[in-house]
Amino acid sequence: MFKILVSDALSEEGLGVLKSSKDFVVDVKTGLKADELKGIVGDYDALVVRSATKVTAEVIEAGKKLKIVGRAGVGLDNVDLAAATAKGIIVMNTPGGNTISTAEHTMSLIMSLSRNIPLADASMKKKEWKRKDFMGVELYNKTIGIVGLGRIGMEVAKRCLAFGMRVKAYDPFLSREVAEKIGVELGTLEDVYRAADYITVHVPLTEETKGMISDKEIGMMKGGVRLINCARGGIIDEQALARGLESGKVAGAALDVYVEEPPKDCPLAKFGANVVLTPHLGASTEEAQVNVAIEIAHQISDALLGKGIRNAANFPSVDPETYHALQPYINLCEKLGSFTSQIAQGALTEVNVTYSGDIAAHDTAPLTMALMKGLLSPMLQDTVNFINSLSLAKDRGIRTTELKSLQSEEFVTLVSLEIKTDKETHRVAGTLLSKSDPRIVKVDEFYVEAIPSGCMLLMQNWDKPGIIGNLGKLMGEHNINIAAMSFGREKQGGRAMSVLNVDSCVSAELLEKVKKQPHILSAKIVEL
Repeated sequence: MFKILVSDALSEEGLGVLKSSKDFVVDVKTGLKADELKGIVGDYDALVVRSATKVTAEVIEAGKKLKIVGRAGVGLDNVDLAAATAKGIIVMNTPGGNTISTAEHTMSLIMSLSRNIPLADASMKKKEWKRKDFMGVELYNKTIGIVGLGRIGMEVAKRCLAFGMRVKAYDPFLSREVAEKIGVELGTLEDVYRAADYITVHVPLTEETKGMISDKEIGMMKGGVRLINCARGGIIDEQALARGLESGKVAGAALDVYVEEPPKDCPLAKFGANVVLTPHLGASTEEAQVNVAIEIAHQISDALLGKGIRNAANFPSVDPETYHALQPYINLCEKLGSFTSQIAQGALTEVNVTYSGDIAAHDTAPLTMALMKGLLSPMLQDTVNFINSLSLAKDRGIRTTELKSLQSEEFVTLVSLEIKTDKETHRVAGTLLSKSDPRIVKVDEFYVEAIPSGCMLLMQNWDKPGIIGNLGKLMGEHNINIAAMSFGREKQGGRAMSVLNVDSCVSAELLEKVKKQPHILSAKIVEL
């Protein structure tokens, strides 16, 4: 008998799936404070949440029996995934359940913004008749820029095409062939910013996407551009957007998400007809709430009853015994993928992975899923997991091949990864030390022994005396401790690679100083 706690409102259809099984006891207790949740969560095998409940490290630590945390929705911002993984708790979400509702809400905001519908409605209800005050613009023949062509972005693109709009998009993980097949033109972010009459963002909130549209980006845009955000608050800098509206560079904006929710002092609230604001309604349709509730209920039921694991953010679909044997390699492959993704530039087009030595005797499918999850996660974040990583890659036109060789000349076991983008090719290889410690042993043509963990500074340089001393001094001046170093070179005096693990991450300002050091050819930051 498994006990399931539902701590946020879930549709009756979803609850019915769980309550219909004689194997489950289901308790619905919504509105719990953090201490109240911590006080009772230890009695349960599974916890079902939406967005209100914060599943913190403290909650996870208190969940002594917890096996699964299920999020009825896409984002996992409210779940401490690292803490759950460390405790062996499976975290699931429902990445497809609110796709249509969010795409439709995006279109609703675009239409409302274009035709001044909210203020026109308010005016009519005041018994006014001010037609001239609400002159609008047509969508037909306008260019919409879509940043992020995942599930939601793709549905928005289809609807915009139906309105006769030209669709220009940016997505580094989508192939040009797939985009052209549906009538979408791919370009760089700058291309999108400069060409679009409307810009809508559909990417997760990450360090890379936080504030990705700010003063500089708005400065690139057409005069009279209109901006829409139904993804995550903070992708568009709210203060910069307000300045763009005040100057007239931005003709209008429509937001469903905010840096702070609910917003206490939103700088956009003071604007009139040219700004439309809604209280995070993207997934607020009856259909979407039913869909995600039923989906997460079935996922949790199947996982608890040993019928399979779907849409897990931190667990591949394998039986427990196999997972125990493969877990160190799964960890290695995910880190290898993430590392390679972060050093590459351009749109990913091809992935080739080779398993050599002892590991080739195993079922390597979970390893390839982990590797692809690592490759896609820096961009797609919580919309990609072990289960959907390969299908997402296929949807984006990324060709994937897997080869095995029982022989490994250099190591007992070796995972070799080659990725190709529209700009460059990278080859990275990794292995395990002492059967559990991952190491990156080759980056392109350089042999290294780098620990794939934390903040890493990756540099190419000329093999000259004094480089390490200069870097050590520079790091010391910025109070950054070097935890580990690894070096490789082509030949004495030739090109070399240096990999530093540092205890605190290198700022953008310090990275520029590193690049200006004598004999440094390039420098990048990788965070794992």
